[in-house]
Amino acid sequence: MNPLVSSTKFLDEFFRDSPLGYFVHPLHGDPLPSPDQIKVDVKECGNDFIVKADIPGVRKDDINVSVDGNTVTISAEMKQHDQDKDADTDRILRSERYYGAVSRTFTLPATVDQANAKATCENGVLRLTLPKMVNNASKRLKIE
Repeated sequence: MNPLVSSTKFLDEFFRDSPLGYFVHPLHGDPLPSPDQIKVDVKECGNDFIVKADIPGVRKDDINVSVDGNTVTISAEMKQHDQDKDADTDRILRSERYYGAVSRTFTLPATVDQANAKATCENGVLRLTLPKMVNNASKRLKIE
């Protein structure tokens, strides 16, 4: 193992765990969250699937949900806002906000009725109500 990588990782952990007052070092942007960091709960309630996804800090206009049959994709665009900084007088000491896109795709056990699906977002929690497609019972064909 490369000792430089090992010591860098050690120092990163040291600075991360230390109080900000003692060690301040510039940082601009952490890596984007991985898709598994969009935490999703899926439950089946009667003829509906209820999906709750945690997407904190993202405006509802920046969230996209697509349903194709029984496949659901949730994607979000996360933006870093640096306009708070006054270029003449302010100096950024640490910035951990990031920007980019992240998405999560999962498959449900039944086809979704897209026409009646609903989505709401409140306090960083996306809630989807996805009704199951109503399939008529198998039909017996008359043999002619």
